[in-house]
Amino acid sequence: MKITKAITAVALASLLFVSCKKNTPENTATTNETPKTTEAPKIKKDIAPQNLQTASFSIEGMTCAVGCAKTIQEELIQLEGVQTAAVDFETKQATVRFDKTIQNPETLTQTVQASGDGKTYTVTDMKS
Repeated sequence: MKITKAITAVALASLLFVSCKKNTPENTATTNETPKTTEAPKIKKDIAPQNLQTASFSIEGMTCAVGCAKTIQEELIQLEGVQTAAVDFETKQATVRFDKTIQNPETLTQTVQASGDGKTYTVTDMKS
């Protein structure tokens, strides 16, 4: 009985550790990024209505809502010129409102792919 409980506990713990892929310090070091420090939140500039553009796209490769979808959403929101970003894990869809004079669909795609290891997430069906 104790062996069964121990095996179950180990299996559950290993499943939790591998279910969500997160950037580790080793992964961020290879992208030549400096470690993030605590900074004051950036103040978003107002976007002129004529420059506002919306992009919708699918993201393949997400394995969980907290580790994947939320991380991608936060990365997109932090981009300069992005007004809002929403990533839905269930539908694998993302919607981003951005200033077309600062950002473009290609940089949004690059940001999504870079939030993983460059191979984990793929963007498809880009509509802007």
